[in-house]
Amino acid sequence: MHMFAIHEATEFLLTHPTVSSGPIPTCYDPDGIYPYESFCETSRRSEIRPYRIITLENERLRVKICPDLGGRVCSLFLKEGAAEALFFPRVVRPVRILPRQAFIGGGIELSFPISHTPVGIAPVLFEIAQSDDRIYLCCGEREIKFGMHWAVEYSLGKRDDFLTQRTVFFNPGLKAHPWMSWSNAGVPARPDTVFDFPRGPVLTHGAQLRTIDWETEGPRSQADVSRMTGYFWQKPDCNSFGVFTPSLGVGLYHIADPLQVPGMKLWSDGIGRDEPWVSQYTLEGRQCLEIQAGPLIDQSVREMLEPWNQHEQVEFWIPTLHRLEIRTIALPTPRLRPVEEIPRFSWARPGEVDLWLALADAWRTGDVTKIPRAPNIANNLWAPSGIAELRDALAWAASCTAGSERDRWLFQQGTWLAGCGEADASLEVLRKCHDDRGRALAARLWLVYKQNPQEAVNAFRAIESPAISLHPQVIFERDKALAALGSATLAERKRWLDAVSALQDEWIAERRASLLLDCGDAQAARAVLSGTRFQRVHQRYERTRLWRRIESMLGLTPVTYPSWLGEDDLAEFGAYRDYAETDFGSPGALP
Repeated sequence: MHMFAIHEATEFLLTHPTVSSGPIPTCYDPDGIYPYESFCETSRRSEIRPYRIITLENERLRVKICPDLGGRVCSLFLKEGAAEALFFPRVVRPVRILPRQAFIGGGIELSFPISHTPVGIAPVLFEIAQSDDRIYLCCGEREIKFGMHWAVEYSLGKRDDFLTQRTVFFNPGLKAHPWMSWSNAGVPARPDTVFDFPRGPVLTHGAQLRTIDWETEGPRSQADVSRMTGYFWQKPDCNSFGVFTPSLGVGLYHIADPLQVPGMKLWSDGIGRDEPWVSQYTLEGRQCLEIQAGPLIDQSVREMLEPWNQHEQVEFWIPTLHRLEIRTIALPTPRLRPVEEIPRFSWARPGEVDLWLALADAWRTGDVTKIPRAPNIANNLWAPSGIAELRDALAWAASCTAGSERDRWLFQQGTWLAGCGEADASLEVLRKCHDDRGRALAARLWLVYKQNPQEAVNAFRAIESPAISLHPQVIFERDKALAALGSATLAERKRWLDAVSALQDEWIAERRASLLLDCGDAQAARAVLSGTRFQRVHQRYERTRLWRRIESMLGLTPVTYPSWLGEDDLAEFGAYRDYAETDFGSPGALP
């Protein structure tokens, strides 16, 4: 029977809910990306949730894509051999990886405008199209950070044995914006998974950054990788790469025009000590590695997308039952529809934008009766920096309202300015704001941007609401500001941490250990860190710094890798953050 179809269905997946980091907006937050909410932990018990799944199918392949997970490809199934080329864990179990600390592994993820995508666990828009010889699914949105459009088009021809991926990015604004993008495919990883990558110099990202010659120094298979490591090809000698697992009888390869997609990356957690970093987003601990491609050479830099400019690229994913010779893979040349037919999607999630669009409409007409109510203290909804009209609309709303409603609009105005990188203007607005969320945000700006811990502490001290002042996020950030002032604040730090002493919160545990160290009680600090069950977090090293202080103060033999702290030991590398971490004199070097 001939099969050539595209259809929509609903599938139910186990889903572990995430916990919001807190009420302080994510501007100038090294662990967040404004205006998206960040997450600090994942529930250990799952729920069952419905997800829309779009299936593209021809005689050879069946491809499943989930618009409710950011447009992720969840399955690339070879009908001959009944083999699945992708790793997909059949559970949505987010883990602590930037930019939102809510990454899920597996499938094929497209990232934009930062790596990884901010909408990996969020729904995006989609559109289906079909011609006589090709079926298309487009997923995308207008993202809320910069207001740029992105769309990824997946398509199958009637007899294709590969998946075609075309991506289009467009900047409709008046300013250039930074961006990066990587197509990230998670594939099954077993010890016999072999790496088929080009010869040439490769930047390795492990405990150190160094350049190796892949032919003479690179690992040949998953069994050769002993720790988590990223590999970036600097000058590959061909434009295709992939992996193949003999024990599964399946592999996946990628090819693209190197003028469009020169970036190649392999990420592996290896065999042994780092396997739990993959297990944390699965059900049964199966292992996954990632093969990635992108328009940039590595993930340490971004490019600028100029106003009214469009970027387009095409790449191909080739599942196979046999190991391929990468230098003989031919670049496919499918006949695709005109790029103008790819939709330029609007905002994808009404709950994030409807209130702000209504405010902008009211401002344009000058009708004060149409100003919506500002979000209250229980709602982590922050004015999207990607809606440019809010610069004037928020100021207008604050000028047209009074009392607590005015304060809520001033908070949103100051938040929007900070989210656009205008911290001085934000502080000027927040100075007039009596909303405690605004005081907490001002404290962060004083600490991170101005590097003035005294003013940060003053802002924290001005908070009146117990719900805000005792929230773990505020406890955590206040303690860092107090600690930066030195020993004179030890009693105040202890008073606040004692006020939440019954909480089993891992971020508060960090600050409790820090206070104990500053009081000279390294043994008690050791007990706090050793007794806390930390969830793993990538590219963050505060707990390791604390442990190094403990070792030094107690005269312990240094542990090479204190893995129980839930932090990796990677060298710091990559443009994954909007703002770098600020460390006010904490002793101890990075691992």
